Amino acid sequence: MPKLIVTDKDGNEATYDVKAGSSILDVAYDLNLDLLCECGGSMACATCHVIVDEEWAGRLPPKSDDEEDTLDLCFELDKNSRLGCQVIVTDELDGLRVKLVG
Repeated sequence: MPKLIVTDKDGNEATYDVKAGSSILDVAYDLNLDLLCECGGSMACATCHVIVDEEWAGRLPPKSDDEEDTLDLCFELDKNSRLGCQVIVTDELDGLRVKLVG
């Protein structure tokens, strides 16, 4: 079971064991984390915006054109910004670090 390390909007960090194959959005829903998703994960909004730690950003699959377009709606856009609904936690991403923004 991979670990996901999450920094919340107040700067608090917590580590969670998550089911491989879950999106960060799924994890947020399951654990009642403060991450919105007004579109239900269809990439129609950017409310599940997260920032992936620099160390991990290059290990994720590249953003799709649709994800890039949706991220343009974000206020706190960062070079490592991703949509939580599009980042899937795998065993290879054990220890992934993200900051909740959306």
